[in-house]
Amino acid sequence: MPASGFPPPDPAAKVSANQNLGEGTAMCDETTVSDNAKAGFSRRDFAVSGAALAMLLPSPANAVTVTESDVNVKTPDGVADCYFVHPSSGPAPAVLIWPDILGLRPTFRAMGKRLAESGYAVLVVNPFYRSAKAPVLKEGESFSDPAVRAKLTPMARVFTADTQTRDANAFVSWLDSQKAVDTRRKMATTGYCMGGPFVMRTAAAFPNRIGAACTFHGGGLATDKPDSPHLLIPKMKASFLIAIADNDDKNDPKAKDTLRASFAAAKLPAEIEVYAGANHGWCPPDMEAYNKESAEKAWSRQLALFAKALA
Repeated sequence: MPASGFPPPDPAAKVSANQNLGEGTAMCDETTVSDNAKAGFSRRDFAVSGAALAMLLPSPANAVTVTESDVNVKTPDGVADCYFVHPSSGPAPAVLIWPDILGLRPTFRAMGKRLAESGYAVLVVNPFYRSAKAPVLKEGESFSDPAVRAKLTPMARVFTADTQTRDANAFVSWLDSQKAVDTRRKMATTGYCMGGPFVMRTAAAFPNRIGAACTFHGGGLATDKPDSPHLLIPKMKASFLIAIADNDDKNDPKAKDTLRASFAAAKLPAEIEVYAGANHGWCPPDMEAYNKESAEKAWSRQLALFAKALA
């Protein structure tokens, strides 16, 4: 799980392994792009199938009818445009979703709706609200494009331990003010790619509220920095699912061991697994590295955790 930042607009230029976009934040980087290229992912093939895949996510068995809306959430730094979807029949346990580096977009709306159909009140946030409304990229734009990475770089620099915690406070508070949320039951939070550290900080900031937490190919969860997210584990009370990309593990094989030791020391249940053959970005169906089999496995493990920890 590398903690490096994005390369500059010149694709021939290199980025330092220590050049982070934001304190305590890690995400897709030059290594990810290189690994995906070596794996043979075709942008041309992806452009044809990506949008369709987002709409073809399988509905859960016994899917409930849901209500969906675009909402605005006030934060200390402005107003965040978000997507809120929940069962139409009554209050449900809440789930806060932190998207990957490409932000809130049709794919994450589809993923949020699918989760709501399983009985959860889901808020999918636009993490880039300080810079732009969602979606921040045009349909078909790819992280493999240096111009796209150059566009996202300044937007992501604001993500620090402090801003992540401030945003978490605003979103958790907003969810708990909604009639569609069952506040008698614990809340969950999930994050993809750069959303991994956001999940950890949310769980630490609200130990009595967050009962389940999941990270999918999350970057920078265990680093040697003084604000590394894993150092917050003693403050948490949530049960965790940490699904690690195969290539992230190869690039940073010690991270999973550090996480396992930290959760064990805190006596917190944590399912930590490297998904063999699944590259960074394998979960969202509009990413080049999308791996349906591994994505469905991670999704099923998420639902299993929620059923137990949010009961």
